[in-house]
Amino acid sequence: MNSVILTATSRLLLPVMLLFSIAVLLRGHNEPGGGFVGGLIAAAAIVLHAIAVGPAAARRLIRLDVRTWLGIGLGVATVAAVAGPLLGHEFFKGLWTSLHIPLAGELKIGTPLLFDVGVYLVVFASMLTIILTLQQHDTRIGGPVPGQQQSLPGAPAPTASHVQGGRS
Repeated sequence: MNSVILTATSRLLLPVMLLFSIAVLLRGHNEPGGGFVGGLIAAAAIVLHAIAVGPAAARRLIRLDVRTWLGIGLGVATVAAVAGPLLGHEFFKGLWTSLHIPLAGELKIGTPLLFDVGVYLVVFASMLTIILTLQQHDTRIGGPVPGQQQSLPGAPAPTASHVQGGRS
């Protein structure tokens, strides 16, 4: 899309939405929120950016392939699930540790937060996989021009006879 207003707005909203998604992720155990909602908000931020500047720019912004993010999320959630049995407890046992952070005090971190981070990444990657794939093929949002002959990658370019239906 070639809207200066949308492009400028998306650049302002992107960091705000990403920070808000992390805040929703972190407060999820005490109040409504968590990994699922946080992941949706983060994906919405990237999708807004993709609508404004194109899916290729959005893919560059997230740096890793969305399938990699999906794998990382599944791995993190799995580590949270099996940490209990590895330490002699039940499966999905909530285990906690405290970290001392200068000027902030004690910070309690546990496997439920780790699981929520995994869910956050899985939801983020799943939504982006679906939406960016659809956007890449949508003719109304930066896709091919209607009526224009499309060829597969590596296929020869269409000739004039192909475009005119084979008539000379």
